[in-house]
Amino acid sequence: METTLHALREILLRAIPTFLLVFLLHFYLKYMFFRPLEKVLRARYEATEGAQKRAAESLQKAADRTAEYEAALRAARAEVYQSQEQLHHRLQEEHAAQIQAAREQADAALREAREELAAEVLQAKAGLAAQSDALAGQIADAILNRGAVA
Repeated sequence: METTLHALREILLRAIPTFLLVFLLHFYLKYMFFRPLEKVLRARYEATEGAQKRAAESLQKAADRTAEYEAALRAARAEVYQSQEQLHHRLQEEHAAQIQAAREQADAALREAREELAAEVLQAKAGLAAQSDALAGQIADAILNRGAVA
């Protein structure tokens, strides 16, 4: 058993330089390779996160601008519709006024025509009355003259 311990001791003594080299290699790689690599990866992550944040902010700004544009577009459409409605209403009022004026003109022309017709009827009655009196006189003269000749 003592030989086994002695052999084990010799193996451990021979392994110490290897252990020290591995230990030194560990710290060397840690400070010379892994720390700079970790810094680069951290910077890359922060840059990526920053780019993502900027992209999110840009998307939010674009969404805000889109909403503003849509609101302005809705307002403009509402204004155009209101303007069209006012124009339509004004045209209807003008049309109604023209129709009313035409009715009044037609009514005035109808009244005038009725008055003229009534005046002509009176004139015709007066003329017929005068003619009937003259015809009656002629008929009476013709009858009396015929009776006197016979």
